[in-house]
Amino acid sequence: MIKTKSPEEIALMRESCRIVKETLDFVGRNIRAGMTTKDVDDMVYRYITSCGAYPSSLGYGGFPASACVSVNEVVVHGIPSDRIIRDGDIVSVDITAEKNGYNGDAARTFMIGDVDEEKRQLVKVTEECFFKAIEGLKAGTPLYDIGYAVQTHAESHGYGVVRALVGHGIGRDMHEDPSVPNFGRKGTGMRLKAGMTICIEPMINAGTYKVVFHDDGWTVTTMDGKPSAHYENTVLITEDGVEILTL
Repeated sequence: MIKTKSPEEIALMRESCRIVKETLDFVGRNIRAGMTTKDVDDMVYRYITSCGAYPSSLGYGGFPASACVSVNEVVVHGIPSDRIIRDGDIVSVDITAEKNGYNGDAARTFMIGDVDEEKRQLVKVTEECFFKAIEGLKAGTPLYDIGYAVQTHAESHGYGVVRALVGHGIGRDMHEDPSVPNFGRKGTGMRLKAGMTICIEPMINAGTYKVVFHDDGWTVTTMDGKPSAHYENTVLITEDGVEILTL
């Protein structure tokens, strides 16, 4: 069931989303080559809890960490470990924070040191895909217009749009209806309503859109081993546009 949020609920979500945004800003200022992905996770845990919030990923479905930290060919859901972040890597950090019963969710892909042009362009276009997706978005827009915008922009650059993973609604639960694919046919799908809060999260691969789900139950990598980037925000649908709650 798709839930719209009251003004009071939206106010609570703004607080959670602010914490997520500030946490990612903090990671962006401090992440560097030589750290492990576990070091990044520790940073996320300390920052979120210092704000009086809880990292919703920790324990979610058995996930053992506060952040998904995904390096290069890891698309999403990278489990923090002793893997060392190296100069030239791209690292996506996906976090969710819960405060006062409501969640905020966002992801950024960080470029570490001297990153080659292929990866730089991928990160740039992935972020552009998000902003293409919200152009003209408002109450009454068909849901799959979002995926159409992402897919059109990514594929115009020769990239693969991940199909096996999608965005989602968010609120009291980290994942709510509706599913928000990054591909689709324009003019189709349910009509968005004012008060809906959704996570739009392009996951874009440098090569094929196909992915591999690993035996740990979480890690997803590109099938061809090429890099992938991820950019996500929590968005509020309004009568005449959108409000990006995690910016």
